[in-house]
Amino acid sequence: MDHDEVENNDGNLDQMYTLDEALAVVGFGRFQVLVLCYAGLGSIAEAMEVMILSFVGPAVKSQWELSSAQESLITTVVFAGMLVGAYSWGIISDNYGRRKGLLSVAIVTSISAFLSTFSPDYITLIILRVFVGVGLGGGPVYSTWFLEFVPAQKRGTWMVIFSTFWSVGTILEASLAWIIMPRLGWRWLLALSSIPSFAALILYGFVIESPRYLYMRGKMNDVYNILKKMAILNQTELPSGMLVSDRRPELDEEFAPAERIGLLSSGSNEVAFFKAGFSSVIMLFSSRLVKTTLLLWVVYFGNSFAYYGIILLTSEISSGQSECGPATLNSKISDDASLYRDVFLTSFAELPGLILSAIIVDFLGRKRSMALMYLFSFIFLLPLFFKPQHEFLTTGLLFGARMFVIGTFTIVGIYCPEIYPTAVRSTGYGVASAVGRIGGMICPLVAVQLVTGCHLVPALVFFDVVIALSGICVMLFPFETKGRKLTDTVAACNSS
Repeated sequence: MDHDEVENNDGNLDQMYTLDEALAVVGFGRFQVLVLCYAGLGSIAEAMEVMILSFVGPAVKSQWELSSAQESLITTVVFAGMLVGAYSWGIISDNYGRRKGLLSVAIVTSISAFLSTFSPDYITLIILRVFVGVGLGGGPVYSTWFLEFVPAQKRGTWMVIFSTFWSVGTILEASLAWIIMPRLGWRWLLALSSIPSFAALILYGFVIESPRYLYMRGKMNDVYNILKKMAILNQTELPSGMLVSDRRPELDEEFAPAERIGLLSSGSNEVAFFKAGFSSVIMLFSSRLVKTTLLLWVVYFGNSFAYYGIILLTSEISSGQSECGPATLNSKISDDASLYRDVFLTSFAELPGLILSAIIVDFLGRKRSMALMYLFSFIFLLPLFFKPQHEFLTTGLLFGARMFVIGTFTIVGIYCPEIYPTAVRSTGYGVASAVGRIGGMICPLVAVQLVTGCHLVPALVFFDVVIALSGICVMLFPFETKGRKLTDTVAACNSS
């Protein structure tokens, strides 16, 4: 009997279909656009809260007479919080649902971001920004949630489109800073920048649980009801027949306690007890995932280090705080206006980077696209090694480097959740993102401390070495995910 048919009580054959087949038939339509808008709002909020560090640090340093180390700490603690948050929200999302993860992220981010506006002193600001970082660590939950509504065809292109919301956030924050900072100061900038986070909290009531998460948990009626809503909004129809699970009971036996393997083999819900506590993290080190996990950690570290480092490098060079005279990149000391201008202009570098990513990600594939962009980001930083550059040339080179780095950041954000199975998708993505935050914590020490200390070339050496190592790791990834169906369990994740 064909595996897509089942005999009913009357002896007739009914058609059967899986979630992937249903998503392919329903297609990408109005329903996914609504999901994209909410997930994109979360991405905008994250981008604005990260970009704000380029402006608040120099302003607070001047007002409170801070040292360069204290200024760097304002950025570092946010990434430290993101490290904790990315790890924690991933586990919550995989164990209790994407929806609960999104609610937790929205609450923590919005409240702590707004309260930091009223910080009376440096210590209070540091503490509140740590909590902001914890909330921002939930970015992978938004991405994972959206990904699980998208059919496999052109999934890479739609994920790149999702990434444009991050760039919108960076441009919006740079524009807001240019308008607000000279007139109202950094506190107003913090307050206004928290609006997207509050909007995500207010609109949470419209959030629907991921059908793939429910599918993996065996809640087929709930999955079917969501698919019906999707079909209605998209003006399509579900396949005829019965929605069935394509999970295989033996998939995660490598990590199941010996006395429970029998239960798994009998088809009971193996994921429910497997995910108890933090065991989903251990699953990342299975024989099938350990190589991918470690390579992704290096790539995420490199992406965060390079991306945030280039942003901070731009603000440090433009803010005119370095006293290195002609040894600096700029031929003259820049004023505050040049800081806002340069960060604003380089923020626009993300748009062509994203457009290029959208064009090549489903054509060249994830691995080749990332490798190519790493190569070009490496090349754009090289001219800065040799001699002082004209201010506009410097901005142009940083523009190019940022354009290609955001491309690698975007595509690995597609590859990572694609390569992990549903059972640990948010955890794997979250932990990889958390490791990336370590790069974000270290980059202020390079971009701020070394540049202000007249050590620009060593800073650039750090960036290019990290970029080169990340590119090598990309080529070592075990397989390409372009056009592949998402998998739900570990044993299926390496099958073609």
